[in-house]
Amino acid sequence: MITFLELLVNGISIGAVYALIALGFVVIFKATEVVNFAHASLLLAGGYVVARLHGAIGFWAALLAGIAVAAVLGALVEFLVIRRSKAATHSVLAIVTIGVDIVLTTELTRRIGTEVLAMGDPWGARVVHLGPVPVAETRLVALVTAALLITVFLLAFKFTGWGVAMRATAEDPETAALMGVRLGRVSLSAWAVAGALAAVAALFLCVFPTPGLDRGASFAALKAFPAAILGGLDSTTGALVGGLVVGVTEALMTGYQNDLTFLGRGIGDVAPFLVMIAILLLRPAGLFGTKELARV
Repeated sequence: MITFLELLVNGISIGAVYALIALGFVVIFKATEVVNFAHASLLLAGGYVVARLHGAIGFWAALLAGIAVAAVLGALVEFLVIRRSKAATHSVLAIVTIGVDIVLTTELTRRIGTEVLAMGDPWGARVVHLGPVPVAETRLVALVTAALLITVFLLAFKFTGWGVAMRATAEDPETAALMGVRLGRVSLSAWAVAGALAAVAALFLCVFPTPGLDRGASFAALKAFPAAILGGLDSTTGALVGGLVVGVTEALMTGYQNDLTFLGRGIGDVAPFLVMIAILLLRPAGLFGTKELARV
């Protein structure tokens, strides 16, 4: 029972981090209807800046720098690539983001090389006990931080002018433009917000019990992609629920893989995708996604 509770807490905490990444996918999709496959490179860029700068300027300053760099990089991708693309459909733009991801990730992995970069976080390898359940302090900090950021985002999305503009753009971009909403500004801010969230997620994906940032850290974004899809690509609530579902599923499957050998080793890595497929077979729009209606 203690093992189950430990896995559950770890799954919820890592699921909250996946929710931050999934929220980035959702924000960009709601603003531009583009699936951003370059999100992994934004995550890697933010984490790389933190890892390289923490020794020179301190952890908190490095974290702010990493968030700023990832946000600016996301905005530049929107401004220089997406906005100026002559692509006729959003699916073509999604393919363009794959090319952007390859370019950025190749350069970042070249810089990282074979190193494993420490993030310089102040929590270290400390473990706290919730009753009889031992939990890494970084996991609890990740859970609290993700919960705060998601709450702030949802409040801003609902009550601020930026949030109203974002919702109007997602509902009907042409009408929103006629009402004075600057679609370019909304799109640019969405990419910047997604980059900032990815940088925060990169930190918690690369601290204890993970040894640090390496060239494969961007693959974590691929685990968050099923969270965005199964929750619904146009639903912020779906991103939160999807992240938790993916995190808990991965933690439980990995923790009990010795009892699930008939499913093969490494089942925890593919479990999120299996859950995504199962849900999409039942609900093609995702758990909270908007269903497309067709008149016949």
